[in-house]
Amino acid sequence: MVWVWTTFVIVFSCLYIPFCISVQRESWKKYGHFLNKIWAHTVFMFCFLPTKVEWRFKVNKKKQYIYCANHASYLDIPTMCYALPGYNVFIGKSSLGKVPFFGYMFRNLYVSVDRKSSKSKYDTIVQSMQKIDLGYNLAIFPEGTISKNHAPVLMEFKDGAFRIAIEKQVAIVPMTIVNNWLILPDDGNYVPRRRLMKTVVHEPIETTGLTMDDVTWLKEKTKQVIADELRKHFPEIYNEKEKV
Repeated sequence: MVWVWTTFVIVFSCLYIPFCISVQRESWKKYGHFLNKIWAHTVFMFCFLPTKVEWRFKVNKKKQYIYCANHASYLDIPTMCYALPGYNVFIGKSSLGKVPFFGYMFRNLYVSVDRKSSKSKYDTIVQSMQKIDLGYNLAIFPEGTISKNHAPVLMEFKDGAFRIAIEKQVAIVPMTIVNNWLILPDDGNYVPRRRLMKTVVHEPIETTGLTMDDVTWLKEKTKQVIADELRKHFPEIYNEKEKV
């Protein structure tokens, strides 16, 4: 336990000054995301957390994507940093921006949202579209928060990611983070359990030609892809919790 969090803090501390430099200009922010990848790789390696990323399509470097993943652990953001190529702008809750030191990096590198504020949610949509206009991908947890008691069963998805995808005609890529909910559950103990961290990156769902009338279809299609993968890995647990 002590070793895990010591490693986490030491690696972040070593990268903090480069992080601060990287957010000073928009053109430098891609290096900030690269530093996050280094942080995730290093922490997972020194904490002896084996990782496996299963890609079910070949990334087209000329295209942009909106990656949508299930959310059940504080490991999910570093897992996506580890797994995804390129510069991916995370959409996260505003409380992350208040965490000492980490918050400065998150506020300036990514997009934060206060889900209790209608204005904040609107501003987040606008900022996210601006990031796409700059050529970046988005990384979003459509559940909007960590699923504490439901995992691995998914909670309801919010519309935001899918409205953005349709407005900008950008493909949605479902991602299943298979077992982070078992490795570091949000149970207040913050003690990681060592086991394989598996992530599945599914085939894109194209949005070309879709309109805002298709938001619900796109949202439910994405949710179904992720849910089917989780059900495949945890059939008994998933079916039992789904009934609750």
